Amino acid sequence: MNRRRLLQTLAALGFSPWLLSPVKPRHQYPFGNATLLHFTDSHAQLEPLYYREPALNLGTGAGKHLPPYLTGKAFLDFFGIAAHSRLAHACTPLDFSEAAQVFGKMGGFAHLATLVKQIRAQRGAENTLLLDGGDTWQGSATALWTQGHDMIAASNLLGVDFMTGHWEFTYGSQQVLDNLKRFNGELLAHNISLSEEAQFASGSETAAVFAPYRIKTLNKVRIAIIGQAYPYTPIANPKRFTPDWQFGIQEQNLQILIRQIRQQKAADVIVLLSHNGMAVDLKLASRVSGLDIILGGHTHDAIPRPMVVDNPEGKTWVTNAGSHGKFLAVVDLYVNNGRLQNLRYQLLPVFAHLLPADQAMQQLIDSIRQPYLAQLQQPLAVADQLLYRRDTYKGSFDPLILNALRQVNGADVALSPGFRWGGTLLPGQTINFEAVMNHTAVTYPQTYTREMSGAQLKAILEDVADNLFNPDPYYQQGGDMVRVGGMTYRCDPEAAFGNRISELRLDNGELLAAGKRYQVAGWAGVGEELSGKPVWELLVEYLKVNT
Repeated sequence: MNRRRLLQTLAALGFSPWLLSPVKPRHQYPFGNATLLHFTDSHAQLEPLYYREPALNLGTGAGKHLPPYLTGKAFLDFFGIAAHSRLAHACTPLDFSEAAQVFGKMGGFAHLATLVKQIRAQRGAENTLLLDGGDTWQGSATALWTQGHDMIAASNLLGVDFMTGHWEFTYGSQQVLDNLKRFNGELLAHNISLSEEAQFASGSETAAVFAPYRIKTLNKVRIAIIGQAYPYTPIANPKRFTPDWQFGIQEQNLQILIRQIRQQKAADVIVLLSHNGMAVDLKLASRVSGLDIILGGHTHDAIPRPMVVDNPEGKTWVTNAGSHGKFLAVVDLYVNNGRLQNLRYQLLPVFAHLLPADQAMQQLIDSIRQPYLAQLQQPLAVADQLLYRRDTYKGSFDPLILNALRQVNGADVALSPGFRWGGTLLPGQTINFEAVMNHTAVTYPQTYTREMSGAQLKAILEDVADNLFNPDPYYQQGGDMVRVGGMTYRCDPEAAFGNRISELRLDNGELLAAGKRYQVAGWAGVGEELSGKPVWELLVEYLKVNT
């Protein structure tokens, strides 16, 4: 692609040409002397896909009417995005089926690679860093079957410099360490440490599992990248995968680390590569001083303009770069006299039909997928409506999983996690085995059926609701509400813990009784290891019989 074609394509994406201009003197516009490229939460989607953003993304507390909780028209109005534009389609669910037919699929590592290569070529590869916010090794059949090796190969070819993690850890600590030997970049995480027992047993002089940060010099600008892995990993996912590792937000340790970097004058710019979730990042930015930028992930929020947060000693720009390979964030930094003076930020949508596939990356993807193609492409059903996952309470794909759990297991009620990953299918699109795996590919997919009382079911819903709606972001884990089949309930997000959930009723209208026992089916339990069939087997069986 020549420069003129590149500029035309990027203009169609909404990309300002100044970002591709050489560095100019500081008094001229555009400006900048180093560039950060950031993507996050790709969830192992090597190929382009449809992915609908939420229509409902409820928040509580002081920020409930601000990003990341704005959706639809309110989102467009806040960020000044024209309705019916490419960026409007990328960032909202408005007229999704119709718009998707016009704008096509998004993402795909081959198309992302084209964009990364062209920006690096224009800005100078030595003046850019490519940062991955995590949730890269999980979310597809091939990632599960290769233990993340497919995504490591793609990340290496893409040229990722640093990453942090979350779902990566569900392969188990030893597999993570083995995988990182294949990775050409480095995983950073200041907030993961060995337990005292594990450190003693290993004889290690330090409790650190990964490097907390690294400093890179770009065009004479020293940039510190601090890794912040998902702090709630042993709670949101089975602790048995990382039994010797301790996680957490670790705000005080982060502040100490930032001050050390500042006092030693080791860096001009300090960046937190975070997988906290945006609400947590916004609070963290208000309490920790010295961070220039937080490049966030986990909650899949596509934020076209950074939120500027004041803290005791300055301000921090907080961003989030969406998910599923749909976006690449470009941050141009202007640094002078050893400090960040200003930045320019753009969230670029990756439209597959506008960005040609990088040949080398496409060849790698094809070679990864070829041994599995017959199984992945196995047709199971046809979507009779728009099928999506994201929304606060339930997506339209969720009933397929819930109905399969209830029907195959003969249960009264079904529960399914509020995961935010999984592609969207348009009406009339084939539901193949790959689509099923894109919604279910975890390392703990086993199903269960057990008796629970009405009181226990209410307690489960209250607990998940508190993880979602607690007014203190540090108590939020960043997913959506647990999906429920066979029953309904009312939820008041603003109520206190224990009082949010009411009017639990079976589908026949009968109120659940606190002391009565019900057959409940589910999957992906985070407690003891289960022995039931993987959920995708139940869903395949259900689709073959019922559609």
